[in-house]
Amino acid sequence: MKLGFLTACMPERRLEDIVEWAADRRFEALEVAAWPSLGDRPFTASHLAVEQFGHADADQINELFDNNGLTLSSVAYYDNNLHPDPAERKAINGHVAACIDAAGLLGCPTVGTFIGRDPGKTVADNLREAERTFRPLVERAGERGVKLVIENCVMEGWHPDGYPGNLAYSPELWEWMFSLGLYLNYDPSHLVWMGIDPVAALRPYVDRIPHAQAKDIELFPERRNRYGYPGKAVNRTDPWDTGWWRYRVPGLGDVDWRKVVDALYEGGFDGVLSVEHEDPIWGGAPDKVDTGLDIAHRTLRPLIVA
Repeated sequence: MKLGFLTACMPERRLEDIVEWAADRRFEALEVAAWPSLGDRPFTASHLAVEQFGHADADQINELFDNNGLTLSSVAYYDNNLHPDPAERKAINGHVAACIDAAGLLGCPTVGTFIGRDPGKTVADNLREAERTFRPLVERAGERGVKLVIENCVMEGWHPDGYPGNLAYSPELWEWMFSLGLYLNYDPSHLVWMGIDPVAALRPYVDRIPHAQAKDIELFPERRNRYGYPGKAVNRTDPWDTGWWRYRVPGLGDVDWRKVVDALYEGGFDGVLSVEHEDPIWGGAPDKVDTGLDIAHRTLRPLIVA
């Protein structure tokens, strides 16, 4: 197992600078953000221009990583592949395809994205559409030696009432994804607020997890007593603010990382555990982001066999 992080927490920095910083801090891998543009959603970045990516680009990126002793663990583009607007959906699906092509040229083992959801349709209708949407993407990935991994993020901000906006939030849906040839980019933080034991959920599926993310979560149960599971309903100016939990870097929340890492090892996981830094306390400025990643490193490094 190797320890890395997702570069989306550093949107203003060049990939070259991030690679050097990561090597200096003794991280071993990077999950590289490849959004086409920053857009209006937080925690996105454009560190890999996959739209017109060729062999020369791949050689340059691989040389950068090799010279700094790092692994490129995944190409990351987490967006709504079932977007209700047909033109937007087509563009998102097309960009996932470009990420797959770039990963193939790079020799990168995985591409990370979301299933997504059309909030105006039932789960059953969405799953039928997802089967049609992802079949060609899975085939494309297989032809290029790449695994398409889906993060189990709930993406509640995509639904007008705070319900799941990414249909990958439970083991039931993971099994449906696996039947399509998709894999899981496991993140325990989302399971915690959904009321799912992250270790019990993890154990049966380790062989379908080629890549994992490390994000922590801090719960405020007394606030949940007011808002309920979906979160704020009356005064929710920020669609991502449920009011009763917040993400943290590993070590500052409620996830038991000793048990999570132990379960990954017991199940035979030998991929990358990638820190996804969305901590509001240790974010907002480059020096704070650096400190947050340092905290995550100090928490997880002792648990990972060198």
